[in-house]
Amino acid sequence: MSNVSGIIKSIQDIMRKDVGVDGDAQRISQLVWMFFLKIYDDREAEIELLEDNYKSPLPEHLRWRNWASNSEGITGDELSNFVNLQLFPTLKNKLVLSGDTGKRALVVRNVFEDAYNYMKSGTLMRQVINKICEINFNNTQDRHTFGSIYEQILKDLQSAGNAGEFYTPRAVTKFIVDRIDPKLKESVLDPACGTGGFLACAIDHKRANYVKNGEDEAILVSSIHGVEKKALPHMLCTTNMILHGIDTPTQIEHDNMLSRRAYTDYGEADRVNVIITNPPFGGMEEDGVENQFPATLRTRETADLFMALVVKLLKNNGRAAVVLPDGFLFGEGMKTRLKERLLKECHLHTIVRLPNGVFNPYTAIKTNILFFTKKPEQEWPSTKHVWYYEHPYPEGISSYNKNRPMQFEEFANECAWWGDEADGFQTRVETEHAWKVSLEDIIARNYNLDMKNPHVGMQITHDPKELLLQYNTQQANIQSLRDQLKAILAEALYTKNKAD
Repeated sequence: MSNVSGIIKSIQDIMRKDVGVDGDAQRISQLVWMFFLKIYDDREAEIELLEDNYKSPLPEHLRWRNWASNSEGITGDELSNFVNLQLFPTLKNKLVLSGDTGKRALVVRNVFEDAYNYMKSGTLMRQVINKICEINFNNTQDRHTFGSIYEQILKDLQSAGNAGEFYTPRAVTKFIVDRIDPKLKESVLDPACGTGGFLACAIDHKRANYVKNGEDEAILVSSIHGVEKKALPHMLCTTNMILHGIDTPTQIEHDNMLSRRAYTDYGEADRVNVIITNPPFGGMEEDGVENQFPATLRTRETADLFMALVVKLLKNNGRAAVVLPDGFLFGEGMKTRLKERLLKECHLHTIVRLPNGVFNPYTAIKTNILFFTKKPEQEWPSTKHVWYYEHPYPEGISSYNKNRPMQFEEFANECAWWGDEADGFQTRVETEHAWKVSLEDIIARNYNLDMKNPHVGMQITHDPKELLLQYNTQQANIQSLRDQLKAILAEALYTKNKAD
């Protein structure tokens, strides 16, 4: 087994010497397209053993094995010219997208559509290529080890100032998929799929629980759908899918789900059984995107638009889990109208309130997981009450960080408590962490879903009305103290003057 972790560090050290690579984003982008071609070539070698007549979508001289795998191969200016003048122009614009290899060619073209070669030195590029060649992606152990390194690369890419686009911890994605339990034939969509964490987890879940033969595997492959608007995450997601055995991930689209068509144009054919997503929050869409939505749902806030679209795209009895910040729960205006629609059209059965630090070190914003099921119109309003579960820190832990991230095992209590929606979650009981709130109470609060745990003492509230009342009370108390102080000072001055 190769030392994948050491190889990654060596590659990063080499790239830092190249004057053309500026910063982590370019370094990772450069690394990913190279890894993609190596992973693709290793996978093709495996397919060639299984399929007698396999034909690559790439011209022979552009396949990794024919220009990169020889450690004594082309280097320096010759390598730079090959990559810049032959490899990239062909993969971007000249692949044959029709015929037997058309779908595979489309995957490669979409990956390279917005990719760039940032490295100026062909000599340093050869050193990087030789390091990458040390990893065999058909070796199960190497592939598994690289999966962990791959996740670390994704984490290193994220930053708190990146419009809320944070890496979703594996513990959260696994818990969500475990609770949603997508069946073999159910279509699964992540409309803001990023690097594919939710989709990869759904693939693993289906394989572990439902795939029994080759026919089942084909059904699984056709059931996975993702859309990502940014080039680098899309490239990472496509690579992630290939690593997870989806050889031709054409259903991972490079597009913006919010602007690709009008909200009203989505019909029954577009709807899916399962949606699992962590939409970017804290960011704003470009001007005009909101006009794709009805007037009552218009906003430029990305997470709100995605939430509206999730409700729209679920089939009747389809299930969803969405990660959202506290601001969605207590927000007013368009958020109020969106929550009213959510509670009417869907059975919002559970809100898991995550503790601070789940997304550390990228953001301290508190987050929640909303679990809901779309209901037929004759069952509206669908929600009668909402269960809350406040996820606690493990014993001895006061926050999460890079060295101590959240673990899936921490959700064991939620899983044991969960129950079954088919019987209305009859086995659920209130505990120190779980409680339920009626629809009537939610409506009385103007659809404010930011409910405090009634089993805990003083808590910070985000309810605007409560905050305003607290503010006014504090101001009144301050003014009373000022008046008392003035009276004391006036009395003291009067007494002093009288004595004089």
